[in-house]
Order: sequence, then structure tokens, then C-alpha cells
Amino acid sequence: MLLNVVFSHRAECRPAVSENYMKLKKLQIEELSKPMRFSQQLDKAVTTNYKPVANHAYNLYYEKKKKEEGKRARADKQQVLDMLFSAFEKHQYYNIKDLVDITKQPVIYLKEILRDIGIYNVKGTHKNTWELKPEYRHYQNEEKSD
Repeated sequence: MLLNVVFSHRAECRPAVSENYMKLKKLQIEELSKPMRFSQQLDKAVTTNYKPVANHAYNLYYEKKKKEEGKRARADKQQVLDMLFSAFEKHQYYNIKDLVDITKQPVIYLKEILRDIGIYNVKGTHKNTWELKPEYRHYQNEEKSD
């Protein structure tokens, strides 16, 4: 069943023009005609803004911390390997920055050691991370024995 309904009702609305309405419209037009940006001349310098600082507090803290740590000295390779293996017992994947923080070794030296014992993931879900080579993973052997 189809219904053909045609509405032919039409309504026109006009504002009740009064003195208050005209004042309101005049104010709206004046506000819209004002430029959004304007320049003004200041009598004196504004002192509520922040003053420039030669070196921020965080930078000073970072420099102080860096001096206390000193240069990263190469530790014995076996010591570094022990630290790396203990880290990889906690998590399977690490990025180089985290391993540097854990071992406190220079990046180049650490990468040299990691090339021997680890695999660098270039793509996939663990992109740009290191993991141990299968022959060094003790956790896989435990899974197989269960």
C-alpha cells in the first residue's frame, strides 16, 4: 500500500522588529566588522612574560648527571655477557638504548658483543630490537621439555 502524501503548508517567519532587536543586530554587525588582529603601541615593556634563560634546569641536571657517570668504560667481555644474559632472562626483546642503560657500556662495544650472541630484528612487530640467537636461549629448551 503506497501513500502519496504531499505537504503544501508553507510558513514565513519574520522577526518582531523592535528597538531592542535593532540594537542587538547593530552590536553584532559592529563586533563582526572589527578586525581580528590589531597592533597597539606599548608604553613600557611587558614584565609578566618569562625571561629567557641561558640554560634550563633540566639541561643543568643532565650535564651534572653525565659528569658523575663519566665516560662509559669497557668492562670485561664476560661481565657484559653475564649482564646481557640476565637482562634477556627478564625480557626476550630489547632495543639498544635499554641495553646501554642496563650494561653501562659504550654503544659500539655493546653492538660488537651483541652481533656474536644476538639477532637484530629489522622488521615485524619487534622492529629495531635485539634478541638472543636460538643457541643461547635457555627458555626455549624449557618449553620443549615440558
